[in-house]
Amino acid sequence: MSKQINVALIGNPNTGKTSVFNALTGLNQKVGNYPGITVDKKEGICKLPRGLKAHVLDLPGTYSLNASSLDENVVIELLLNKNDKDFPDVAVVVTDVENLKRNLLLFTQIKDLEIPTLLVINMADRMQKKGISLDINYLETQLHTKIAVVSTRKNQGIDTLKELITNYGMLNTKPCLDISTIDTTYFQNLKKTFSNQLLYKLWLVITQDVNFGKIQRNDFDALNDFKTKSNADLKRLQQKETIKRYQFINNVLKKGLIVNLANATDLRIKLDRILTHKIWGYLIFFVILFLMFQAVYDWATYPTDLIDEAFASLANWVKNTMPAGAFTNLLSEGIIAGIGGVMVFIPPIAFLFLFISLLEESGYMSRVVFLMDNIMKRFGLSGKSVVPLISGNACAIPAVMAARNIENWKERLITILVTPFTTCSARLPVYVIIIALVIPQGTFLGMSYKALTLMGLYIIGFLTAIISAYILNKVLKIKSKTYFVIEMPSYKIPLFKNVVFTVVEKTKTFVLEAGKIILAISIILWVLASNGPGDNFNNAESIIKTENPSISEPELDDKIAAHKLQYSYIGIIGRAIEPAIRPLGYDWKIGIGLVTSFAAREVFVGTLATIYSVGSASDNEDEDTIKSKMAAEVHSNGTKVFTLASGISLLLFYAFAMQCMSTLAIVKRETNSWKWPILQLVVMSSFAYITALIAFQFLK
Repeated sequence: MSKQINVALIGNPNTGKTSVFNALTGLNQKVGNYPGITVDKKEGICKLPRGLKAHVLDLPGTYSLNASSLDENVVIELLLNKNDKDFPDVAVVVTDVENLKRNLLLFTQIKDLEIPTLLVINMADRMQKKGISLDINYLETQLHTKIAVVSTRKNQGIDTLKELITNYGMLNTKPCLDISTIDTTYFQNLKKTFSNQLLYKLWLVITQDVNFGKIQRNDFDALNDFKTKSNADLKRLQQKETIKRYQFINNVLKKGLIVNLANATDLRIKLDRILTHKIWGYLIFFVILFLMFQAVYDWATYPTDLIDEAFASLANWVKNTMPAGAFTNLLSEGIIAGIGGVMVFIPPIAFLFLFISLLEESGYMSRVVFLMDNIMKRFGLSGKSVVPLISGNACAIPAVMAARNIENWKERLITILVTPFTTCSARLPVYVIIIALVIPQGTFLGMSYKALTLMGLYIIGFLTAIISAYILNKVLKIKSKTYFVIEMPSYKIPLFKNVVFTVVEKTKTFVLEAGKIILAISIILWVLASNGPGDNFNNAESIIKTENPSISEPELDDKIAAHKLQYSYIGIIGRAIEPAIRPLGYDWKIGIGLVTSFAAREVFVGTLATIYSVGSASDNEDEDTIKSKMAAEVHSNGTKVFTLASGISLLLFYAFAMQCMSTLAIVKRETNSWKWPILQLVVMSSFAYITALIAFQFLK
């Protein structure tokens, strides 16, 4: 059995740490949460030379070991706790060649913990373009480490890095500088009191709210022979420490890193002037958004239709080939319809994640955050609130978690409460199918009505979020003042491998996580729709034949199926809530979809696919797709269920309603109270109902 070592990837945000992680682990990776906290834990397996394996942990991005967020606390507490199963045998600090000075601050701090530490200088392919040259031997000598110069874009240096990790036992653990010189007397007393502990570990425990081993910050206050300092004095010492580290780094880089500005380019400055311009910046952003939604529709239409037709054909084949009975019906009407309700939306969701990944990888997303800061401040939000609001377009759950980086509680709370208004990918299946049904073909100034509608829903969601934030800012009487700081990374051509990993991982999460819920609910719905109490259900055939003595055989089968569905268990539930939703233009079948989609919004389409499949007597495969079944659905008076009025009403309901139990659970966890998620559920759902009601009554 080969030996396995723990490798911790550590680095500032935007240093390409994830690219290095992907290069080392490939697809042998998984994402979860650290126990008890809502911080992503990304880990993978890397095969090293001589049969060695590495368990690689991609730690959250951090600028230093002076923690200011939950993400950074995760990094520090792991590095301090040797008893943790993930404690690294070797720390790999990833730096960006263009920002080496800033990145080395974290490196020198980790070196003080006397953990075997490697330095990775990433994005080496940009050195010539930026006029940068490095003296690697000199840097290795001064920093007491080994250095791997890599380019994940060109797949250079990764084998060297793997070799250095394999030989981690030969790394020098000597610190880069003596931290005790910032206050010699204080650190001598500290070392004397805890003679068996590493000095820099003690310093981290004193200055921050982190623990390691059996020593906690409060233990220092209980000692009579050790005089603790005030928080203000500790802050001053931290500042002295930072200054001392940068003095050391500057001295090392004077000889180790040479920049010839004559060879550097000013393209970044020129692009920033345009992309962050107070007029052109917003126009460019909205054009990019429109092109993204247009592409989602145009590109995803063909694979979506193929998948829809394939599952309709499969359901028909199963029904016509296998022996008639409950199992065949369950398979064709429940399981296959349920899986089809998941698979049919993989193309649009994959394309959405593709574009978001391209914007992030290129460095443009940071410009959008900077650009939108001016708007955010007017509505009582921090500039940092833009990150959750934009990432909410993918999923509200990680977006709510991202708000923890907002230091001010009021701004963080407001961000958490309004983020679910932004249009997450779970709404996309509902939007896509309803828009396809009720929005007519055609263009306006060369832009399709369908793409414009989709873009409009995203804009409405964002506007509702910031207007709600403005109201909450006035209602919540909490005085606060914060400053917005964001790093502008260099522009890069998106790395194909990273984009593929992101799209595959996010789409896989949708299929596995949402898919399990959708499939389970589809099966439950089929059981409830295929069984019912009383004579109305059990004697459906004789009732229909009595009422329609001269009806044709296919029409008879359809009427029997419709009658049984109406008096099934699911029909009884749907008809019970129908009076409340009829003013919105919905029938009882849509009502069932609304109820089930509180488990997850995307369940709505799968629910209708299952309900409309139960007892279907059609032999025409073209009429058996989800879209065609919904388009053919009519009320008892013969009018279509899905019209422009009911469709717009439904779109607005889903745009505003809080239909996600998982998001409510995360909000409770992040706010440590049920008060806020319950308030969120009541206010958002009420607003959704009123808006949908007004829209239907006005348009009908």
